[in-house]
Amino acid sequence: MPAEVWAHAVTEGDKGYIQEISGVNIMPFTYLGAKHMVTGYDHILFLFGVIFYLYRLKDVGLYVSLFAIGHSTTMLLGVYFDIGVSSYFIDAIIGLSVVYKALDNLGALRQWLGFQPNTKVATLIFGLCHGFGLATKIQEYDMSRDGLVPNLLSFNVGVEMGQLLALGAILIAMGFWRRTQAFSKHAYTVNVAMMSAGFILFGYQAVGLFVATPV
Repeated sequence: MPAEVWAHAVTEGDKGYIQEISGVNIMPFTYLGAKHMVTGYDHILFLFGVIFYLYRLKDVGLYVSLFAIGHSTTMLLGVYFDIGVSSYFIDAIIGLSVVYKALDNLGALRQWLGFQPNTKVATLIFGLCHGFGLATKIQEYDMSRDGLVPNLLSFNVGVEMGQLLALGAILIAMGFWRRTQAFSKHAYTVNVAMMSAGFILFGYQAVGLFVATPV
């Protein structure tokens, strides 16, 4: 499959549009941010793992906020200071973050390490990694420095909006699923499938890191 599919890269149409405009463009960048998050299946897969066993909205809000703080920080700083990181390397780490969360949900980390790693700290750290993933995609836009800060903030607002939309859909689906016997019956299998997807994403990006032209 093409790399664009696996890494949910910037479409040629979006890239061309951004390269042609300059100055402050609030709505276009808000839309692009929301679009990127909604179609960023690796980010959504990680969030799915994070909230898998969270039943209280208070806990969901806390973990999602930690994730948002992490990815907002590195996304804004990465683009503003033009920090160059291979998108394959970052996306490989993002794939591993999915694996980590699936293993955490399965209780494997506690069993292997003899203690439970701090899930809040892990969510924040992986949020920082996901933010660099977003930054590498934004850098593909080759954005004009004219109006860069408000455009970046608008993109970030769009990302948060897209995240809330995706999260809302997941929570609604999870709410119905948890009311059935199928949840306890298939929860283990779903997390194994999520872990497998994370390994596939990691493997693809790791290969791309060594054999493909850096993005």
